[in-house]
Amino acid sequence: MINVKHCHMIKVRKGGIHMKTLNYTLIDVFTTKPFGGNQLAVFEEKDNLTPDLMQTIARELNLSETVFIRKASDPNKNKNLRIFTPQVELHMAGHPTIGAAYVMAENGMIETNIGLNDWIFEEGVGDVPVTVEMLDSGISKVEMEQPLPSFGDEYTERELAANLLSLSLEDLDPTFPIQTVSSGVPFLYIPVRTLSAMKKISFRTDVWEKYFSEDPNTKHIFTFATETEEPQSTVHSRMFAPAMGISEDPATGAASGPLGAYLVKHGVVPSETSGIHTIRSEQGLEMGRPSFIDITIIKEGDAIQKVKIGGKSLIIGSGQIYLSNTIEKQ
Repeated sequence: MINVKHCHMIKVRKGGIHMKTLNYTLIDVFTTKPFGGNQLAVFEEKDNLTPDLMQTIARELNLSETVFIRKASDPNKNKNLRIFTPQVELHMAGHPTIGAAYVMAENGMIETNIGLNDWIFEEGVGDVPVTVEMLDSGISKVEMEQPLPSFGDEYTERELAANLLSLSLEDLDPTFPIQTVSSGVPFLYIPVRTLSAMKKISFRTDVWEKYFSEDPNTKHIFTFATETEEPQSTVHSRMFAPAMGISEDPATGAASGPLGAYLVKHGVVPSETSGIHTIRSEQGLEMGRPSFIDITIIKEGDAIQKVKIGGKSLIIGSGQIYLSNTIEKQ
């Protein structure tokens, strides 16, 4: 039995069975307003949970992602993060990294000082640098550095891509390629011409299953348009990942770094003489969960040197999972 209980209890005994308690924080990431952004459950540090049990808990909560804080294997690193969707473990993800760092800073799990606090997390892709900006008023921003992006081949079946989204071929932006880019998790980026076309997207899982689901370079779909709802935004975005158990994601950090790299590489955003490109992606508006992800791309000549994403977060609640000894040993 796994039972979710939103209350504060230290010891639990049910039906004569002693239950162990796992505490978690519920946080909305990439937003400053309650019930916006992307939901995340952040579990307090506990190192004896098996991957199968962590996956089971993530499936039980059924959020787009759940993150478990663990002791780092390297004493020079701050923490180890294990990240799960309802269906799979991820080697790296943006909003779990940002959200976990926010919770750790807010709850004093890692010491912070006024100014910039630089941390290193261990994740499946390796070391992930994180910066927590603290002001007198509290946490101002959390930013993570992502692995440098790799660009895959351009996807040439444009009509099939349009069909996947229930759009016409004319709804796709012909100026830019459909292409896979990855900073640890590959996403297929599909440029769309207008905001109205973005809003009428209806993702066809039948087309996805037949033509996209088997190839790791095409099974996670990210769409964007340069028309936006908010004037401070650079692009309007939507992401679909049935392979992760996510029909649509309100804010996708792992896709936003590669998105920024795509926008810079293909000239979607103006070239900056300083080599520093600042981009804002708005996402989740169609889901009623407005999210805003800040992307920084640092480029020297033709080469991208650094990819960062960041934003604000808001703790929204807390909860507990009760585990019997039998379940804990799974």
